[in-house]
Amino acid sequence: MQARYKAMQPFMTPEEADQMLRIAEARRVFRTYADEALNEGIGEDLPQRFDAAFNYIQHGIDGHGNSDDVTTASQRTNYFRETYAYADDIEAPGIESFFSHPDLLSVAREVMDRSIVVPAIVYANILTPGQELAIHTDVPEFRGADRKKMPQWLLVTMLHSGLFNDYRVPIATCVSWFGANPGGAFTYYPLGPTAARESMAATHNTALLIDTDSVFHGVERVTPKGLFPTIDKGATLSFEGEDQWSLASAQGDEVARYSWTDLRYSISWKAYCFRNEAERAKWADRSDDLTLDFILDTLDTDLRVRGVLTGERPEPTAFARLLVNEYIRFPAAIAA
Repeated sequence: MQARYKAMQPFMTPEEADQMLRIAEARRVFRTYADEALNEGIGEDLPQRFDAAFNYIQHGIDGHGNSDDVTTASQRTNYFRETYAYADDIEAPGIESFFSHPDLLSVAREVMDRSIVVPAIVYANILTPGQELAIHTDVPEFRGADRKKMPQWLLVTMLHSGLFNDYRVPIATCVSWFGANPGGAFTYYPLGPTAARESMAATHNTALLIDTDSVFHGVERVTPKGLFPTIDKGATLSFEGEDQWSLASAQGDEVARYSWTDLRYSISWKAYCFRNEAERAKWADRSDDLTLDFILDTLDTDLRVRGVLTGERPEPTAFARLLVNEYIRFPAAIAA
């Protein structure tokens, strides 16, 4: 089934678009995605999105394979992220008009076919030259199960399993691009993981609204500039003024310097979508929430029905790998 989506070209007024760049500059320091917390209780020895990371290391962004060693591959996808708004918490002054932008609300109702749209989060990603983003689906939410309570890979597995659809809270995502970055096109599979891939250039002041929880997508490589530097956990990207950004190691040493035209800067907006007030109320009053034990037992039972699991449940890390391998089906690799 084809995913519904809508492109906005242009997205905002020129003045509004320019303000998005100024917000990043005022934020000043961006930290890597790898700095987000790891799992606890299940799969704790694995990265939050080991599902996408392992597939990327094996197949790359385009399915032709990955010529990088594991360390370099990990650094290519260790992009920089900062949250601008989360629920009622506005962390980046000036983002308020974006958070409740009327065009976003209108298009989300249209694409998601739901009348009630509740803005939830705004975050910014910056990819430096030579970086790219692995093919993946975004982290979904369910009543009682979100990224603040449970591992991200588990939430993704839950969606792909289809076992928790009655608990899912549909999320509309708008990805918007600002700045004159080279490369870094948004690549996605609107007809499903077995169909052709499409792409949209990351052009200044354009946007795409789509259900990224269900549609596989990624970011093509940002045009390289010289040797690819080390970008480990703890690295920072800081605005130094006069159009200059400094990439520093975890130890604080500058390893590269960029201008705005070198960087791929995007802002993602996410909103919960409900068919009616009753559906929204069930989510808000927590009257029918999932628990981790129920989730794991449901998956365990299904694995046994499939004949994949017999005997005792594996230890947490092995069980996590088993769940991802069984339920998440990435777009097929392309023969060389």
